[in-house]
Amino acid sequence: MRKEDKTAVIEQIATTIGAYSHFYLTDIATLNAAKTSDLRRECTKQEIKLVVVKNTLFRKALEKAEGDFSALDVALKGNTAVMFCNAANVPAKLIKQVSKGTDIPKLKAAYVEESFYVGAQHLDALVSIKSKNELIGEVIGLLQSPAKNVISALQSGGTTIHGVLKTLSER
Repeated sequence: MRKEDKTAVIEQIATTIGAYSHFYLTDIATLNAAKTSDLRRECTKQEIKLVVVKNTLFRKALEKAEGDFSALDVALKGNTAVMFCNAANVPAKLIKQVSKGTDIPKLKAAYVEESFYVGAQHLDALVSIKSKNELIGEVIGLLQSPAKNVISALQSGGTTIHGVLKTLSER
């Protein structure tokens, strides 16, 4: 590969890193062609961008990106496929779903919610991370719950008082 081509690839990867808030480093080298196609199709459905990269080019792209990504250097060995997405736990769920019964794809590392997770042992923790929209939904639900209870109590109390007054007036 010529130097100009490498520079262009590094720039493209650095742009992709900046465009997505989370990424997962995985090893999919031992998947056969059919399973790789299925994985790519599933990634597309779930708005995950799957890119196979050379470790040195990815490392150089990380150096160009904002922030210190040196914690991921340990994982940049062997074959590496990168899953980019904006939802924190979607790639982890996909990896767990696809790798049932096997260890492929294998999680090497992840950059999620501005934290580093190195090693496959973090997969369950990554699956349980809630996305921003899920957290906002939970907070709104918790905030609405007391208000709904108060309104419900007021409405039922008004009905009860009205019923008692109506019965008394009829007598």
